[in-house]
Amino acid sequence: MSKRDDLIAKYADDLKNKCGMTPDMDLLTKVTIGCGPSIYNADASTVAGSQKAELETVKNNFLIKKLGLADGPQLMEAIDSVIETYGKSERTKYRAVVYYMLAKHFGKESVYG
Repeated sequence: MSKRDDLIAKYADDLKNKCGMTPDMDLLTKVTIGCGPSIYNADASTVAGSQKAELETVKNNFLIKKLGLADGPQLMEAIDSVIETYGKSERTKYRAVVYYMLAKHFGKESVYG
């Protein structure tokens, strides 16, 4: 298995065991590929759920630019909900997992079609 395959398996494990979801492996793979080389960087591969600036970046770069959603309070509410699902106390929140859950939340799987 490649390093990316190992990471996808780790993300799927987080979705199952930490988030209580059965991952759609095809979508998870596409979201992971969409994250690009950031998945190999220890800092960039995770989302700091307690840092407002980091959450703004997720909102602007992923939800608005990538998924094409209109800005509004519902975006930050969805991010907060995903962080809550992942577990606020969970130190390592993988960006690919957060993006996957946000794409599912907004029914935007087609962006990765």
